[in-house]
Amino acid sequence: MKKVILVHRWEGNPNNCWFPWLKKELEKMKFKVTALKMPNPEEPKIKKWVEFMQKNIKNVDQETYFVGHSIGCQTIMRYLETLDGKTKIGGLIFVAGFFNLPNLETEEEREIAKSWLETKINTDKIKLMTNHIVAIFSDNDPFVPLEDTKLFKKRFNAEIIIKKNKGHFSDDAGIIKLPVVIEQIKKWQT
Repeated sequence: MKKVILVHRWEGNPNNCWFPWLKKELEKMKFKVTALKMPNPEEPKIKKWVEFMQKNIKNVDQETYFVGHSIGCQTIMRYLETLDGKTKIGGLIFVAGFFNLPNLETEEEREIAKSWLETKINTDKIKLMTNHIVAIFSDNDPFVPLEDTKLFKKRFNAEIIIKKNKGHFSDDAGIIKLPVVIEQIKKWQT
């Protein structure tokens, strides 16, 4: 069965940003959609978020697609690297994913982000799980630098899509629909 796993951002939940719209659109396409409500989103921790995914996601296969937003992208990567190396998935869509966050505003934010930024990710293992990896960025994201496009290209050989004036693809930027995600998944279905 075709399924999509959605992982929200830091301080997010499955009912904000473009997740409700995306879930409805994917269900129209006959996908089973799981929009996870990650634990303690105000203070995300790698171990807790990955364990939460391990507990709630079963039977990952070539018909399983993952869509992450911001720290949700990091969580998906870290979850996937815990799976058997022979695992194959349908595809990965990273929206406002990051490897750097130079514009965090407070010491508390920097402390929360520290382990996410410093703990290595086995991108080589993840890259072998699928031929479909897309990283979507905004040219005016206040948090994620456009320089990270180069890292997603280098580490994942990801297709890079840069959208204009979408901020961090969040409610603050008024983003409640994100058709580019649907377009990518449709492209992979043909």
